[in-house]
Amino acid sequence: MPYAIAIVGRPNVGKSTLFNRLTGRKQAIVDDQPGVTRDRREGKGRLAALEFTLIDTAGLEEAMTGSLEERMRRQTEKAITSADLTLMVFDAREGITPQDKFFANAIRKSGAAVLLVGNKCEGKAGQSGIAEAWPLGFGTPIPVSAAHGEGLGDLHDAMVEVATQQGRLSELTGEVDDDIDDEEFGPDDEGEDGEEVWFDKAAERPMRIAVIGRPNMGKSTLINRLLGEERLLTGPEAGITRDAIEVPLSINDRDLVLIDTAGMRRRARINEDLEKQMVDDALSAIRFAHVCILCIDAREPLNKQDLAIARLVTEEGRGLVIAANMWDDVTDKNEVREELRYRLDQSLGQVRGLPLMTLSGLRGSGDHKMMDAAFDIYKRWNIRLSTSRVNRWLETMLEAHPPPLVQGRRLRIRYATQIKTRPPTFALFVSRPADLPEHYLRYLASGLRQDFDMDGLPIRLLMRKGNNPYVNT
Repeated sequence: MPYAIAIVGRPNVGKSTLFNRLTGRKQAIVDDQPGVTRDRREGKGRLAALEFTLIDTAGLEEAMTGSLEERMRRQTEKAITSADLTLMVFDAREGITPQDKFFANAIRKSGAAVLLVGNKCEGKAGQSGIAEAWPLGFGTPIPVSAAHGEGLGDLHDAMVEVATQQGRLSELTGEVDDDIDDEEFGPDDEGEDGEEVWFDKAAERPMRIAVIGRPNMGKSTLINRLLGEERLLTGPEAGITRDAIEVPLSINDRDLVLIDTAGMRRRARINEDLEKQMVDDALSAIRFAHVCILCIDAREPLNKQDLAIARLVTEEGRGLVIAANMWDDVTDKNEVREELRYRLDQSLGQVRGLPLMTLSGLRGSGDHKMMDAAFDIYKRWNIRLSTSRVNRWLETMLEAHPPPLVQGRRLRIRYATQIKTRPPTFALFVSRPADLPEHYLRYLASGLRQDFDMDGLPIRLLMRKGNNPYVNT
């Protein structure tokens, strides 16, 4: 198991800024208002030669039982329990507050290994606050500036000292392989006609599934059901999730990464900078996902925003599964299913045949079938067809419906080849690419879906002009 470090403290002391600094990426949303972080978020941290799992947590607050703040505090307590080392962060400019003292006592009772980190110590700022921190009893406070990267050398040395005392220093070293090559292919199987079919070797890496949708569609509840634990904050309040939270999962010996995202509203309705960051984080999750599960409310007619999100996913070329949640509350199930199917096929004709799965994330019904649909579309999203097979198919399509005439001359499609997977992308070599009408491209894309089991997949057709052998004669 990798060495785990949790970052804790009261709200607005710069925990997420330190998390971003140590992970080397702007993973966590940062804003001036307190209490931005709610769920605990994990990332791969690195400091010089040290490598570890880093956990960002919600600000510790005293709260009433059953409130959102109390549920956030329980998530932070779980992070402290599971971590090998806890960094208690305080605002050195403000000094030690009664909240800092209260939660320092709570952390001390947990028995966790703790380093006291005074943030916002740019230049000589925060010196008085560092002096105030000694009575907390966590040893020498470490002054840092997460925003400017100051003091990280002292933090490194303190981490090494703690890990050495624990006898776990070796766990802080290792190589991190983040390289992903989408164009790495290898033979996998044979097609029905004996020809080789190719699958992307990157498919062997963990499958990334983003769970997306409008606010309060049950996304976090669904992920908790799949995980079998209350890993993510849930509740009746809309918009609880803010950051895109990645959680690992294994189903049938297959490694996955589930990504919970903030609810996405129309940009015209977004006024606050924080919500803009939340939506941008969700959009980034879509771009780096392999498959997206769009949660909709089965009790309501298909919303325009649902369709807008679905179009966004297909434009990004991701695989898409529609999850009609709250299905246990639907009375006339056959009528609702038919209506959803009709609206999807009419409004999303470019990906006709999208998987439509009905489920209840709260009660756990239908979630396994939904995952089977995600696995299926992911496999087909990775398929690569041989050029000879594609061109035999193209010949039959051209014979059945030849390209139209333009200025008295028929357009010629000389040949086609698949140039990329994820999503399936084909190049068509056309005599006059600019004149090939859109409806003919839709005809070819429909044929690909029907003949190669690509229903529900975004297909890209790129037109290229073939070389004229007589152009220089």
